[in-house]
Amino acid sequence: MARSSRHKSPDVSKGLFVTGTDTEVGKTVIAGGLARVLHDAGRRVGVMKPIATGCPRRPRVGLVSPDAEFLAHCADAPETLDEINPIRYAQPLAPSVAARRTRKPVDHAAIRRAGDRIRRRADLMIVEGIGGLLVPIDDATCVADLAAEFALPLVIVARAGLGTINHTLLTIEAARSRDLPIAGIILNGYRPDTATLAEETNPEVIARHSRLPLPTIVPHDPATDPARGRIGPAVLHPLRQFLSNLKMI
Repeated sequence: MARSSRHKSPDVSKGLFVTGTDTEVGKTVIAGGLARVLHDAGRRVGVMKPIATGCPRRPRVGLVSPDAEFLAHCADAPETLDEINPIRYAQPLAPSVAARRTRKPVDHAAIRRAGDRIRRRADLMIVEGIGGLLVPIDDATCVADLAAEFALPLVIVARAGLGTINHTLLTIEAARSRDLPIAGIILNGYRPDTATLAEETNPEVIARHSRLPLPTIVPHDPATDPARGRIGPAVLHPLRQFLSNLKMI
């Protein structure tokens, strides 16, 4: 997986697109943490969760994405949740399936309009995708196409445990096949007190085979609770270093 000459260094001046190697790897916590660190550093941070599924329905409000609420809280965002998360579905399915079942196609124009409005108000953006890069949005596009539309370098969030090497390298290969720049890899949920040999050696193996810098390790932090808008210091500290390495703060 050596990097070819056509892969350019990522331009992070406009922000980052957070994707994952799978569902439930902690993309929202990482995206929110990045937004929080940038906001605390004095940056005007725009946040987006363009598409969300599995959204609960609230009286007099309609479908609401808890992930979008968390991102808005972390960035102290002035935008409405409709702007931050323009496309919402109730069932926890891939967007293409949810759209087909509800007969409500994903409105790409609405995503672009919301993104343009937020971009005009912000210094930079943190955009959280849905699932992994090849999750289908509709019959013609997937999350990788959404990332290309935003033109922001990827932050790839992966599990710390056994199996993450394959998942992470496949995601990197998918990104490079589409010329999507990669800002970095984050291994999330590391538990140092119970870490296996696989977890201890995964970062070096991923770095060697991807020709990318060592992944940033974000430990499990019991003080982190997205439902209450909380991010613990054990999560924020490595993310602060990650952004500092990218010269974003």
